[in-house]
Amino acid sequence: MELDLREELAGFMAAREAELIAFRRDLHAHPETGYREYRTTSQVLQRLVAAGLRPMTLPKGTGLVVDVGDGAGAPAGGPVVALRADLDALPMSDEKNVPYRSTVPNACHACGHDVHTTVLLGTGLFLAGLAAAGGLPGRVRLIFQPAEEVPGGALDVMAAGSIAAVERIFALHCDPSLDVGKVGTRTGPITGACDKIRVRVSGLGGHTARPHLTADLVYALGKIVTELPAALSRRVDPRSSLSLVWGEVSAGLAPNTIPEEGYAAGTVRCLDEQVWYQAPGLLEDLVGSVASAYGVIAEVEYTRGVPPAVNEPVSTTILEAAAAQVLGPEALSTAPQSLGAEDFAWYLESVPGTLARLGTRTPGPGGQYDLHQATFDVDERAIGVGVRLMAATALAALRAGQPAASERLADVVGA
Repeated sequence: MELDLREELAGFMAAREAELIAFRRDLHAHPETGYREYRTTSQVLQRLVAAGLRPMTLPKGTGLVVDVGDGAGAPAGGPVVALRADLDALPMSDEKNVPYRSTVPNACHACGHDVHTTVLLGTGLFLAGLAAAGGLPGRVRLIFQPAEEVPGGALDVMAAGSIAAVERIFALHCDPSLDVGKVGTRTGPITGACDKIRVRVSGLGGHTARPHLTADLVYALGKIVTELPAALSRRVDPRSSLSLVWGEVSAGLAPNTIPEEGYAAGTVRCLDEQVWYQAPGLLEDLVGSVASAYGVIAEVEYTRGVPPAVNEPVSTTILEAAAAQVLGPEALSTAPQSLGAEDFAWYLESVPGTLARLGTRTPGPGGQYDLHQATFDVDERAIGVGVRLMAATALAALRAGQPAASERLADVVGA
């Protein structure tokens, strides 16, 4: 069975690789930012319909969901496994000198979402062929999600009921630090939470010659900016990786005037879900204690982002086994934790699943282009790697969802 799947996938990619690369390049040349992915949605939808599938566009008009297979012959209609890709681009320019360079001002697929979308499309087409031949032991739900970078698209998918009945969910993310052909996996937190904090400080302004007659607001703001990150390292377990980094500080317009208000804004990142829930209250208390020492009033605006993405052990084991099956054991590597945010985390709060890293670097010197850079690009052989991995993972997860296999897998993971 293992040999047959490898051969089937090899045959599929031999026939479809050029088509999928062309599809990825078309998306790359026509990027669309969050909630504007109308063309991208249409392009995916057309190809799914041509394969005999019946996709449904999400309520806001971008993004779509489609089921492959009906689970015929599997117990109780068979399990449902979801695979997710994100459609949106980043609001930045594309500075590559390639034929498929972005044609849209201030929009660029600099995070690899065009690759994710192409991989999921290719996986869906392969699975559709398998289902037509009666070889799919359950249903696979393909989620083409909008607005990951906003973020918010994952919540829209969930609000539409699109993870209802899903037993496991899987996703890939491009990793330019890994050579093409490699897959990075990790059990537990793989990406961090990302929230935003904005502090407004106000007080009685005055002359810099008489700071004792005013509230020295700039000095107080400086204390907040420098002392909060240091205080966090003493108030929470350092293994949680709770991190506060300021990106904006503003106060005053004249060198000899103490202003009446000032601002600081930054991001709060964390790998530990429990600490993430505690972070708003902790930071508000710390800001208040520093501000009160200098006689200024501080107001904290704390905006929740996404939680940490925490990979579930059984799902990670399933993906790793699938990778070893169709790519070889040498393809696997341990993915480092990242404080970058990923809204796939919202699915993982509701459904067991795992997020893996897909190597996109061309081996050798000069082959790496970092994420979120205007020159980002990938080795397009990663598309075939991703299709093989996602198809094998879906099949492995469907089989693991059947009662006897589920018990055996639990024994392996428990050991």
